[in-house]
Amino acid sequence: MMTARLIAQTQSASCCRAFAFALSMSFLLCSCGGNASAADPAYVTAARPQVIQLLSDMQTPGAVVYVQSPKGNWLESFGTAVRGTNTPIPTNAYFRVGSVTKTWTATVILQLVQEGKLSLTDPVSKYIANVPNGDAITIQQLLAMRSGLYNYSKDLGFNQALDSQPDQLWTPAEVLAIAYSHDEEFAPDTALGYSNTNTILLGQIIEQLTGMSAADAIKTRLFAPLGLTATFLPPQDDTSLPAPSAHGYLWGTNAETATTPALSPELQAAAKNGTLQPTDVTTASASWGWTAGSGISTITELAAVVQRMVGGGYLSADLQSKRLSTCTPLVADNPNAPAYCLGIVKYGTYYGHNGQINGFNTFMVYDPVTVTTVVIWTTTAESPDGRAPADTIARMVIGELGKP
Repeated sequence: MMTARLIAQTQSASCCRAFAFALSMSFLLCSCGGNASAADPAYVTAARPQVIQLLSDMQTPGAVVYVQSPKGNWLESFGTAVRGTNTPIPTNAYFRVGSVTKTWTATVILQLVQEGKLSLTDPVSKYIANVPNGDAITIQQLLAMRSGLYNYSKDLGFNQALDSQPDQLWTPAEVLAIAYSHDEEFAPDTALGYSNTNTILLGQIIEQLTGMSAADAIKTRLFAPLGLTATFLPPQDDTSLPAPSAHGYLWGTNAETATTPALSPELQAAAKNGTLQPTDVTTASASWGWTAGSGISTITELAAVVQRMVGGGYLSADLQSKRLSTCTPLVADNPNAPAYCLGIVKYGTYYGHNGQINGFNTFMVYDPVTVTTVVIWTTTAESPDGRAPADTIARMVIGELGKP
């Protein structure tokens, strides 16, 4: 569960372009955000058919694409909101943003640093007791994914519970207990290890220092100042998505994809020939993600958040510079690989995050150099072959935007 977004927020009620999907799939894939025309920017004309092909290849029912760029803006939905139907996805639909939520949590923590309520060098034990290595793990290491704490969402028993009891409500204490039942993966600040555990702890610290729920603190500090009303951290016991929304689907099971996103070759073949169908996980409980992954938004509102988060406005210039420059490449021997910074990811000249939860994959980024925003979300978190659909589409779109 890791990625991001204002043009018109309505679309036609019928598909504008449709084609027969692979025989193994039981729906039509179509583009419904607007009619292609001579006025379309060149990158849109080039990217649109590639989006359609990628969704087909990755067996993903639907997607919404949003770009704000000096080369022209683009807002369009593709596919269907519900498998087996020709129901278009409204471009103003709500969706689960997954680990994009981490950027919200991290931004509030950095605001608290700015206000002098805590320090990046404070040990986590100053605020929360009984954290393994708590005296040695700092707030900055939690933000930078350098704590070494085990990621509870990799635990096999936890994933089996998600499959057998999808409506189970998880508390922060319960998921932390799972994390603490495993040895730490490395000594603090010696490596990069992506872990939801870090951001759950940061959520608890927000509540302690603000005297508010994490949801209210995030809303008050980040969304209310922008006038946003469709972006929020839902109550732990609310498994619904507001209308309008699409359904999210899971290929295989949580247990089968706990440590690797790709299904076995046999299951991939079954998905391709139609004998394996995905599970509708739209309303499964997302409580286990909390401040690490349970956020909800709409595509244009999320664009407004990432623009302010990266372009400036939430933090002082000095702290913003530190946030965007304190980064560890995700591939240690490749300095050009995406890099994890302080609760945000650097992708070349873009900054943002991706996310995967309950059948949704989100990718949101903003490039302050070219003043370009790209936000994409899809209705499967991963394809049978392990690709993240929104991430894959975003790489293609950014590539087209980069062409002369």
